Amino acid sequence: MVKHTKEHIPKDEIKLLSELQKNSNEKLDLIAKRCGFSRQKAWRLIKELEDNKLIWGYTAITNHEIFNQKQFMMFVKRTNKPLDKKIMEKIDSMDLENLALPLGVAIESSCYVHGNYDWIISFFAQDITQAKAFCNLLYTEFPDAIEKIDIQQILYFVRDHFIFNPDRKKLYDLMD
Repeated sequence: MVKHTKEHIPKDEIKLLSELQKNSNEKLDLIAKRCGFSRQKAWRLIKELEDNKLIWGYTAITNHEIFNQKQFMMFVKRTNKPLDKKIMEKIDSMDLENLALPLGVAIESSCYVHGNYDWIISFFAQDITQAKAFCNLLYTEFPDAIEKIDIQQILYFVRDHFIFNPDRKKLYDLMD
């Protein structure tokens, strides 16, 4: 398997990735046409990108308000104590997801970052009470590893996963 960097990804693959990020649910023929490729070339490139883990998967962007869910971002700052292997395995597994589900919390993404915080979790919950319960669960599950947690509720995505939000009126309502 070849390790790819942006400098080593051929232009055709970059063009195809850009199109897939915007329109991954389109028919392959249309994606290929937009890229100027044959259907066979587009299919082959997609399979190579998947095999090389440049494409991890595909998702639908949904309106979670329909399900009475709100989106939150949790910003976690670690203590200076080194993380032991057990904690690392819990972060890098379904364990965290399995802990969150009984609270009614669904984790969308979880990433380790460099900056004022060390870990950011994007998740869905019905309200701030559930979000805070998830926050308290993390303090319980990772004692001595978490210094501070801040929670922010996302009110509106202008753009999510490269797609502009079709409900522009909501943004203007929020700004009034």
